[in-house]
Amino acid sequence: MSDNPPGAPPGNTPAGAPADAQVGEPVDALTNAPVDARVETPADAAVDAPVDAPAWAARKLLRAARSGTLATSLAGQPFASLVTPAMAPDLGLLLLVSSLSEHTRHLRAEPRCSVLVVGAAAGANPQTAPRATVTGLAEVIDDPGLKARYLAVHPYASLYADFGDFALWRIRPMGGLYVGGFARAARLRLADLTPEPDAVAAIAAAAGGIMAHCNEDHPDAMARISGAPGAWRMVAVDVDGCDLAQGEQVVRVAWSAPVADAGGVRAELVRLARAAG
Repeated sequence: MSDNPPGAPPGNTPAGAPADAQVGEPVDALTNAPVDARVETPADAAVDAPVDAPAWAARKLLRAARSGTLATSLAGQPFASLVTPAMAPDLGLLLLVSSLSEHTRHLRAEPRCSVLVVGAAAGANPQTAPRATVTGLAEVIDDPGLKARYLAVHPYASLYADFGDFALWRIRPMGGLYVGGFARAARLRLADLTPEPDAVAAIAAAAGGIMAHCNEDHPDAMARISGAPGAWRMVAVDVDGCDLAQGEQVVRVAWSAPVADAGGVRAELVRLARAAG
C-alpha cells in the first residue's frame, strides 16, 4: 500500500491546523504550520535524517507495542487505563481484558475509544519519543486465530486467557495521529492504517508454513535476526514484519517495507539474516 494514499475525505485536517494543511502532512505542534515551513536548526537536521513516512513509522510502532494506554469514557467522563495490545494481521488492535475491569464496563456502554502507544525517547526529554494514537470502535470477538496471535506476543497471558471473565476485544481503527518526536505530528487516515487486503490474506494463508520452515530449518538464522543467543522461534508473521520469541521474551522485527506475499517475506528474512552476519 502507499503510505500516502490519495483521495483524503474532508474533515480530517488536524484541529487548529491551517486551512491548507493536508491530511498526513506533518504539522508543527507548536506553531500549527507545516513542518517544511519551519526554520530548520542544526539540531533539527541531525534528528531529521533519515526518517520514515508517518504512516509506515506508525505501523511499525503499533506492531512493536507491548503496552499502551486505553482511553474510554462513560457519561462524558474520560478514563485512561494501562493495556497490553497486540495487532491483528490487518492492524486491528487486540485487547484481552476482564469484564471486571472499569474500562471494559465503559467499552460495553460506549465502544468509541482510543489507544496510545509510545516508543523510546531519543534523549532525556520524553517529548522526543515517537507515539501513535489510534481511534476506533471496540467489539468483543470470538476468533481462535486472533486469540492465538495475541498469546503469541503476550505468552504470559495464557495463565488467565481462559478465565470466564476474560474476553478478546478488537478495536477497528478509524484514524489516528502519529508524532515522530518533539513538534512532529501527522494525522493518519484509515487508509494509512489499513494494509493491502490481498497481501494480508496471502501472508496469513502462508504463515503456518513460513513459521514451521524457519523454526525447523533455520533456528540459527532466527537467533541472529533476534539479536540475542538462544532458542528463538518465529511466532507471528505479517505484511510489516515478524515476531520472534524465546520463552516469554518476544521481540518485533520490522521489514524494510510492507511485503505482498510469501516471496517478499523470504526476501526480507534473507536480507536480515545476512545483515546480522
